[in-house]
Amino acid sequence: MRLNLVLAGVLALGVVDAFAQDAEEEAYGAKFQATYVWQRKYPFGAAYTGTNSLAPEREKSYSFTATAALGARTWKGGEVYFDPEVAQGAPLSHLTGLGGFTNGEIARTTGPTPSFYVARAFLRQTWGLGADREAVESDANQLAGSVERRRLVLTAGKLSLQDLFDDNAYSHDPRTQFLNWSLMTHGAWDFAADARGYSWGVALEYFDGPWVLRGARFMMPKQSNGLALNPRIFYSFGDQIEIEHAHLLGGRAGKVRVLAYRNQADMGGYRDSLDDAAASGATPDLATSRRKRVKYGFGINIEQSLSADIGVFARGSWNNGKAEEFAFTEIDRSVSAGMLIKGASWGRPSDSIGVALVRNGISGPHSDYLAAGGLGFFIGDGRLTYRTENIFEAFYSLGVVKEVWISADFQRIFDPAYNADRGPVSVASARFHYGF
Repeated sequence: MRLNLVLAGVLALGVVDAFAQDAEEEAYGAKFQATYVWQRKYPFGAAYTGTNSLAPEREKSYSFTATAALGARTWKGGEVYFDPEVAQGAPLSHLTGLGGFTNGEIARTTGPTPSFYVARAFLRQTWGLGADREAVESDANQLAGSVERRRLVLTAGKLSLQDLFDDNAYSHDPRTQFLNWSLMTHGAWDFAADARGYSWGVALEYFDGPWVLRGARFMMPKQSNGLALNPRIFYSFGDQIEIEHAHLLGGRAGKVRVLAYRNQADMGGYRDSLDDAAASGATPDLATSRRKRVKYGFGINIEQSLSADIGVFARGSWNNGKAEEFAFTEIDRSVSAGMLIKGASWGRPSDSIGVALVRNGISGPHSDYLAAGGLGFFIGDGRLTYRTENIFEAFYSLGVVKEVWISADFQRIFDPAYNADRGPVSVASARFHYGF
């Protein structure tokens, strides 16, 4: 089986760990990961099913990704990184019918044939501004060493905006933590990316002790959730700015991040599409109203350690909901909260348990468009009895041996795609993750 051969090949690449240096400062580094996710969706009740609905029948899904993260120091303060990646899989219902999709490893372009591509290719330049130094640990796309606590960092090239923005120690990585799309980042952040989640752009970050200020401009796709990016970065772009503050609460570390973003692209408008349909007597279609539009939104992200083994998190995000979702998923408002517990207290320090709740919603114009039979890129049941989409997710991650984890995950989704006439839906998952 091709998947088994790919897995075996990636595991064999572990010998490259010899490149990691024992010195305090790494001159170069190599990290690898492989993640396989299997999912089963159980049958659920549905009064009707449309073109972009989640199928009510039993379904199975899988995804596989493998990534090499290669980095090297070049000149003073300079680093370069290159991440080749392979992905394959089969999503539930062709990746339609949900706001919060159940597998953060599934991309729109995923198919049963392995796809090889460059996920990241970027340079990072750091300028120290004269302050005490702090240690930086070896990690994917991060070389071990030390940096000045007050510094300026420029990142330019191809990567994911989630590599820089909206980080969270307890809810950010679907390869090791929660799987749902609306738990790996702000649900209402329509971040600039191609259909795989990557884009080209430039970001600048200013670090000053507990404070971080970062901003970036990245390319938008040429078409809604398309793979090709629009190189006209002064016409079609995604801008974001985020301020972060680290604090101690009761002697325990925490962080607060506030994000604002603004996208410009040739997007369809929900209200204009409804007006066009009313004039012609047709079903509303976003394609009839595509022109240069602006979408903007905000998000707040909180993480807080309660003990050495317990941490909690919460996110809230909102966008103006007038233009179509162009690069991420169909969510205009989202709140989430949860907890992550490490297994040291029961003698399993490599294990973890996570529990979270999500509440997703859409704007009035978006809801009216779907109720009139319009289709979004991901959702559209033909009609709509609007209700917020509510999600419960829980997982247990078992550390099998060093660098290998197996997880069991369960998700329960109420009113999928904001439709009270459909669901609830249950999805069980098994995840294998290898990484060093």
